[in-house]
Amino acid sequence: MTSPADQLQNVLGQTSASQPCKLVIFGAGGDLTRRLLLTSLYDLAVANALPAGFQIIAIDRGEQKAQDWADRHFALAEQDAKDPSAEFSCPHLDRGAWDRVTHNAQYIAGDFTRPELFTTLSETLGGDSAIFYCAVAARFFAPIATALGEAGLLAEKAGFRRIVIEKPFGHDLASARALDEALRRQARESQIYRIDHFMGKEANQGILVARFSNVLFEPIWRREYIDHVQITAAETIGVESRGAFYEHTGALRDMVPNHLFVLLSLIAMEPPSSLAAEAIRQEKTRLLEAIRPVRAQDYVAGQYGAGEIAGSPVAAYRGEPGVAPDSQTETYVAMRLDIDNWRWGGVPFYLRTGKRMKARRTEINIVFKKPPYALFNQDMNDPRTGNVIRFLLDPVRGVSIGFDAKQPGLEEVIAPVNSSFLYDSFFPKAPNVGYEALLHDCMAGNQMLFQSAGTIEAAWAAIDTVATTPVAPCLYEAGSQGPTEADALLARDGRQWLPVA
Repeated sequence: MTSPADQLQNVLGQTSASQPCKLVIFGAGGDLTRRLLLTSLYDLAVANALPAGFQIIAIDRGEQKAQDWADRHFALAEQDAKDPSAEFSCPHLDRGAWDRVTHNAQYIAGDFTRPELFTTLSETLGGDSAIFYCAVAARFFAPIATALGEAGLLAEKAGFRRIVIEKPFGHDLASARALDEALRRQARESQIYRIDHFMGKEANQGILVARFSNVLFEPIWRREYIDHVQITAAETIGVESRGAFYEHTGALRDMVPNHLFVLLSLIAMEPPSSLAAEAIRQEKTRLLEAIRPVRAQDYVAGQYGAGEIAGSPVAAYRGEPGVAPDSQTETYVAMRLDIDNWRWGGVPFYLRTGKRMKARRTEINIVFKKPPYALFNQDMNDPRTGNVIRFLLDPVRGVSIGFDAKQPGLEEVIAPVNSSFLYDSFFPKAPNVGYEALLHDCMAGNQMLFQSAGTIEAAWAAIDTVATTPVAPCLYEAGSQGPTEADALLARDGRQWLPVA
């Protein structure tokens, strides 16, 4: 049987990135570092996929020794490994593999808004290749990039220098452009890695393979056959301890121009000329540039009220810690998108994302047109019948094809059926929190899974009107399918959402 380590090696396509490098983590004591970066680096170490000479330089405000920092995070990883509810954990945690990640780690205490920190960092790095990972709040991205540039730390001499930033990439079109200008003043586009963990997920990467490697799908992937497309990212959790952060972000900025548009670009882009990073990124940008700007009448914002999740009562958003009692922040959005190009003209795309919904589900539903004539005794308006291709992305991963079949019996009774492929039934499950391939590709210098400046700007341009216009959210009950106003958005077009279940 293939081991998890071997399976991850197969996913990465090689056993190690080729060039030694140091990973400089700004915000090394934060939650992102603990849950995602170190867990993913551990998985890469188990798979022998870290480059020779790999070393972490941890930067945070508090004074401590490097070994104390490493030991503390190992203790937290052990705690997560014993917690069955922990989403990001290292099962069967091996201290030897952990030590390969933190071996020779260095720790620098300092304020990354002050120039003396970067002087110390320059002396520590010397001329070695380095990746600067900004695991910090978005407001620090531009100041860190500026300080790195002014200290000469982004100049590439003997080795490479790269900077990694997480979403959100701005909070509207103007701020996204300002952030990009600040980054580009200090580094070339080839040095900037805009990371979105949705691109690191195996099932999401599989969408392009399904589309462009199978003649079964691509010939019907167009307006002549497809009625509409639904993209859903539903969560059962609320904002938990992130209320203060979420108050300034909301569902639209948190999910749509990054996560949902990643899925949109994968499902709707044109075939690239090759698998080269630039070819794929160009097609994604062209697709997003073709989106007609979203109008207010095509947009719904919602906020969860009190309700029940899995039989347990939960508080309303306005009752969460850190949330204003009269908050107007949306925890749900739905919208209709129209793409003005030859393939998709006239095919609406419906996107929705929300917290405290009935079930946790991320999926893409390709809903095909009904036959032009009801030859059999069937209700052509029944949404359960007809052809639907469902890309199941989280927590179930796979592809399901829905079609009509005759129910056994003497009469012609038509019933909807499904044929499914599930990843976990066909392939050994590899350790994957969504960052392993992204970190590996960043070390190897492959930008295919990362966002380009053009893609970010095109995404914000599509939703900038609704992002910059305050909308009072309508309420929906926690544990429901979302607000009724979102149902009305599709009902006016004679369509309805497939249930989140």
